[in-house]
Amino acid sequence: MELGLYTFADVNPNPEAGKGPEGARRLKELLEEIELADQVGLDVFGLGEHHRADYAASAPAVILAAAAARTKTIRLTSAVSVISSDDPVRVFQQFATLDLLSQGRAEIMAGRGSFIESFPLFGYDLSHYDQLFADRLDLLLKLRESETVHWEGSTRAPLSGQGVYPRPYQAELPVWIAVGGTPQSVARAGYLGLPLAIAIIGGEPRRFAPLFELYREQGRRAGHDPAKLKCSINVHGFIADTMEQAADQYYGPHTEVMNRIGAERGWGPGGRREYDMTRGPDGAYFIGDPESVAEKIVRHHRLFGNDRFLLQMAIGPMPHSQIMRGIELYGTKVAPLVRKALTP
Repeated sequence: MELGLYTFADVNPNPEAGKGPEGARRLKELLEEIELADQVGLDVFGLGEHHRADYAASAPAVILAAAAARTKTIRLTSAVSVISSDDPVRVFQQFATLDLLSQGRAEIMAGRGSFIESFPLFGYDLSHYDQLFADRLDLLLKLRESETVHWEGSTRAPLSGQGVYPRPYQAELPVWIAVGGTPQSVARAGYLGLPLAIAIIGGEPRRFAPLFELYREQGRRAGHDPAKLKCSINVHGFIADTMEQAADQYYGPHTEVMNRIGAERGWGPGGRREYDMTRGPDGAYFIGDPESVAEKIVRHHRLFGNDRFLLQMAIGPMPHSQIMRGIELYGTKVAPLVRKALTP
């Protein structure tokens, strides 16, 4: 099973020094975090696309290209690319370029996005939400199949044999579908035979098990090789030297972010009680010392049969030094325990 990290490159939305210096600080730290993840042997690093004052990664491919120059083996993926409000030709070209720079380590994780700011920003009507995603995913898949493309949809001008360049280093640029738990989206990924990433950020993870079954069943019905129906769980969590350190260090930054987003969406605020329940053995947060986090990763792998596990540790105002220590423990302590437990 592949082990990795993802983040949205959180920044202070109201910094004293100004938004430019704040963004520069966070991106410098982010590149150091990706470089360390590579050095300690993690498999994947994902970067999510957002268009808000509290995130610095509106152009993940640019940041990942900088990371490609500083890393050797770690795979570099969006997490996610909001293809509904972007031009699939440009998305493909950007990640094909990243693939060339990294010599075959690029991926696209395509999704609808967890926020809607990109739709009015780029002039798209939210009433076309479903059609935009379906249309542009279809085009993105056509682009990776052929150098010249004939395609016609309802949300973009058609292509009539134009060439799309550059071509990626890999024979087929990997495209994952990222979902938040909607059965229709899960079934679509299975029908198309595309790898599936499910974000599990609340409740009991075991309730997602039927979605993995649905995905694999739809894939089988569509005639896809079961071995190619790969899946990932993307979760929140943190690793420190002790359980107490991990819980205390992650609580403030994580709760600040979740309550800020919750206020926008009409959720009630959460506190330490809810946080501690969700980081328990059956909760969605993977927080603790290396041994406890490794055990929880292995236990959920046996429940889901997932091929990849991505952890979001860098969230909100998490101190860079604590993130770096968490990455070090993830690669040097957690990953060896998980790999040993899963070795036949």
